[in-house]
Amino acid sequence: MRIPSEELTAADHELVEHARQIVADHGDGERGVHTMGAAVRAADGRVFGGINLYHFTGGPCAELVALGHARASGARELAAIVAVGDGGRGPVGPCGRDRQVLLDYHPGIRVILPTSEGVRSVRIEDLMPLGAVWDPQAGTQATAASDPV
Repeated sequence: MRIPSEELTAADHELVEHARQIVADHGDGERGVHTMGAAVRAADGRVFGGINLYHFTGGPCAELVALGHARASGARELAAIVAVGDGGRGPVGPCGRDRQVLLDYHPGIRVILPTSEGVRSVRIEDLMPLGAVWDPQAGTQATAASDPV
């Protein structure tokens, strides 16, 4: 199954650079607790960042920290997100928990991640074609994100 993707825009490249700079400036390497930086772009163009906090109990991923930063700053509609690893790893796809959170809270967001065609932008719905959908407003779970039939 081929997932539809788009080439990165100039704004997407800036988002990648923002995340890269976060982890370059504030990360502490492989043995540290801060090894991933993330950046999210709001629909109005504002950019918010985050860095992971590894902990044996399951600390937050950089993407979740960036989402919280955006929300705390008043951004409710988000357009794109990317996570970048330290040590020159470049963009990294979100983990399963992050994908589910993105689908539930920002179903229209585009995720920047490596694909077989290079680093591209993909709709979260396309990354989670059969994912369960939770309605944060109602606190209920629906069926699947999309119906393949």
